[in-house]
Amino acid sequence: MSTTELPVLAILGGTGDLGTGLARRWAQAGYEVIIGSRTLEKAQAAVADLREVMSERGLAEISVQAQENLAAAEAADIVALTVPFSHQASTLELVKPALQGKILIDVTVPLVPPKVARVQLPQQGSAGQIAQELLGDDVAVVSAFQNVAAAHLQEGHGIECDVLVCGNKREAREAVITLVEAAGMRGFHAGMIDNAAAAEALTSVLIVINKQYKCHAGIKISGLGED
Repeated sequence: MSTTELPVLAILGGTGDLGTGLARRWAQAGYEVIIGSRTLEKAQAAVADLREVMSERGLAEISVQAQENLAAAEAADIVALTVPFSHQASTLELVKPALQGKILIDVTVPLVPPKVARVQLPQQGSAGQIAQELLGDDVAVVSAFQNVAAAHLQEGHGIECDVLVCGNKREAREAVITLVEAAGMRGFHAGMIDNAAAAEALTSVLIVINKQYKCHAGIKISGLGED
């Protein structure tokens, strides 16, 4: 990839509302996006649905394709993981060789059904830390997007939600912040991967708020003097 080209993006487990929402926004911003799934057929169905929606919006020329998870990870420059927590480790084990030297955006939240409205962080501290330990230092794991409602990602306008971006390498965090902005939000450096625990825990808090107030709440960083 040259410095003038946009990176190719893969979204593993990208067939749900969260994955297709990110795919929609990144493709609309001009990125080549690969939707990955455990089965090619499921990825192809998600791409077909996405193309239909984008065509209705007059955006038929987007670059989105379907592949199985491993092939998607191999073909991409930056990889996002949007699988449930119960599938995080197994998916990362599968694609680990393909992630070496790349950025992994870990969107995993350690929700433990049925009590998803309670904070239940894993023994390692966070899903982001699990990913970093499993993949090793040659993969730059960046935790992001945990507090963004999938319903808002499916919409065609900007989102009133900020994104906390955690990771051990500042350059990798900066690259992910660029993708946050491409998706229509503000991204903020939020420290090392250890700090991912805070964003992950907030998801359960937001689930409570959403249920109580019948909304799709997010977070907003204040005090920047630029409202």
